[in-house]
Formats: sequence, C-alpha cells, structure tokens
Amino acid sequence: MSRTARTASAAITVALALGVSACGGSGGDDVAADAKQTLTVWAMGAEGEKLAEVAEVYEKANPNVTVKVTPVGWDVAHQKLVSAAAAGTMPDVAQMGGSYMGEFAELGVLEPVDTKVFDKADFFPAGWNQGEVDGTAYGVPWYVDTRVLYYRTDLAKKAGVDKAPADWQEMQDLATAYQKKAGTKWGLSIQPSGLDTVQSFYPFLYSAGGTILDDDGKAAIDSPEAVKALKEYGTYFDKGLANKSVQPGYDVVKDFGNGRVPMFFGGPWHVTLLDEGQPQIKGKWAVAPVPADASSVSMAGGSSLVISKDSEHKAAATEFITYLTDAEGQADWYERTKDLPANTAAWESGTLADDANLQVFKKQMDTAKSSPSTPTLTEITDKVDQAIAKVTQGKASAEDALKAAQSEIEALVK
Repeated sequence: MSRTARTASAAITVALALGVSACGGSGGDDVAADAKQTLTVWAMGAEGEKLAEVAEVYEKANPNVTVKVTPVGWDVAHQKLVSAAAAGTMPDVAQMGGSYMGEFAELGVLEPVDTKVFDKADFFPAGWNQGEVDGTAYGVPWYVDTRVLYYRTDLAKKAGVDKAPADWQEMQDLATAYQKKAGTKWGLSIQPSGLDTVQSFYPFLYSAGGTILDDDGKAAIDSPEAVKALKEYGTYFDKGLANKSVQPGYDVVKDFGNGRVPMFFGGPWHVTLLDEGQPQIKGKWAVAPVPADASSVSMAGGSSLVISKDSEHKAAATEFITYLTDAEGQADWYERTKDLPANTAAWESGTLADDANLQVFKKQMDTAKSSPSTPTLTEITDKVDQAIAKVTQGKASAEDALKAAQSEIEALVK
C-alpha cells in the first residue's frame, strides 16, 4: 500500500475543527441485514475495480442489498477518508491499511469488530494485528502481503552456490559471489534512502529481534538488536554490494531480468511481473524466506475492512465482510486479484496449496510482523527512514543515527 505524506495530528485537528465526535455514535437504528438497503463501500486502487465485480455476484445472492462500490486512488485515499470522517460521511465499509488504522481509531469513527462473528484464529496473526489498536480490533483482515527473497538461481550456480541463503552471512556471501564470480553489477537491491525506506529495512530489523516501538508503545529503535540490523544493512552499501543512489520509483524487475541485480526482497506481485515481463529468465529464479539472524521475520502488509461507527447498515456490512473474508471468498479474491488471502483456511486447497512459490509466502506470513498501529506512524517511520539514509550514505554510524531517531520518536509517542 502506498502512503501519502501527511501527519495524523493534522488530520485529527481538521476533523475536530469540523465537529466530528470523538466518541462516534450511530446516526439511527441499524437496518436489518435482510432489509432492502444500499451498502456504500470504498476500496482503493486495483482492489476498488475488482470489488465491483464481486459485489455484483453478492447482490444476486442477496437481492435486497445493493452494494455501491466506489474505487478510490491510493494517492487521494487518506485525504478522502479524513474529509469523510470530519463531515460524518464515512462509507458503511472501507478498505484501510495498517498505517491508517491508529489514526482513524483515535478519531472515533470506526466500529469495533464483532469478535463473535470474526475469529482471530482464522487469520494470520500479523494480518489480524494490523487491525488492532490498543487491544481493540477495528479491522477484519482482507488480504495480506509480505516480503521474501527473490534470487537468480542460474547466476548463483555460476557463482558456485546451489542453495538459497538461510542466514545473514550466507546472504552477504552470495551477494559477494554474484559480483565477483557471476559478474553482476550489484549483489542485492535494498533501498538506500527516501520515502518508505523502512519497508526495505524491516526484514533486517525484525529478523534481528528489533522493533520500532515496544509492546508498551515506547520507542525502541536504538536497541542493540536494531543497531545490529542497521549495521548489517549499511554493510551492503559500504562494500559496494548495493547501489546507494537509486532513483525514486525504481523498479527492480528489469535489472533482475538482465542480471544487474541478482537478489531483492519483493512481494507476491513480483511473481506475476517476472512471469509476464521477464520470460527469458523463466526457471532461472526462485523465492526463499528472509535470511535469518535471530530468526526469519519479514514485514506484514495488506489491508483490512472496517465499518463506520455511524453506519446504519452495520448488520449488512458485517455479512458482506464475512462473505469477503471467509475461506471461499478469500480463494475467489485471490483468483481475481492475486492478493494473498488473510484467512489461512483459503491456503489449504487449489493453486494456493499447490504452488511452491506461494507456499514460501505463507511460511513467511506465519512469522511476519506488522507495523505498530499508532496515530503518528507516518511521522515515526519517517524518522527511521532518515536514520537509514544517514548510514547508507556514510554520514553517521548506526548507533548515532538510531540514537537521534530514538529521541525524535520519543517525542511523538508521549
């Protein structure tokens, strides 16, 4: 999910200035689920387009319910949600990423999840955690994603390596061998600086046992584990194994295809991009779990479905979300979009069970870690982005960069 540059505090100020109630409340009696009604739904990006097709199928089985899906571009999604929250015009159901959840929960515009209907045990833990704020679930996981290691098997063989790297040392050894023995330009593609650099850093941070905020919501980015992770990350740039000058919007797929970049951390969509865009390397690449330090842990992404606190159609909204998030609905959604199911039962049959590459993503999701759900998440991760850039550009040590970030983040979570 893309995120725009904004601050939660500004959003909350705008909303309160326009009179949104901090405690929310229904605008009237809830309409029965089977009554004739129109359910308004906002979904973002490609999901918004595909969801309209699913809504048509749903309407045929539920003729009293009209599902009005409004596709919203990710570039304007945050502002539209803020404006709707402020004006009291939130849709009945909305798609929401983890980076938004803390902010809108604090605004008081989200209905808590009915945990008698939706069972946490049905979903990947990290997927469910993305929808939780201060122990209360506000979002039902819709789809998930995570990052795994993509690597060129043909070039690894040329470099004298016949297996995926299992830990940090093996990954750096392979990156070096790619350059020295297989003639690649780089050893590993990881982001050196700029917006959302933290997403490239998460597999290192989490695998070392580090985190940005601890379980109590306090800053922990200067922990020994985090320092160790950033030192390792920075080593790739110090040794010339990774490019320290990458243009915004850089797409690694082409360079993976031509062999300039033999390894990168990527999401499930890269499988399709490589199959369709780089057919010349079919059978010459593979995916593997994130190489481990203390353990193998990657970031968790994806989106949840939320219900507006003021919706008068909560019963119908709950049934529609149930339809989208049960095992059958999730398997259908994967076939339509290739979004990875958040419901683990959807992985037990069909393509999801049989595809070896997809099973690597499932294994990674079992241990994946979600970002903290806090209203100031964007500002917090921006401080981490800056710390990473200082290290990759040789302007500060990992210790000094993270010490500075710690101080700045502490001011944001008081």
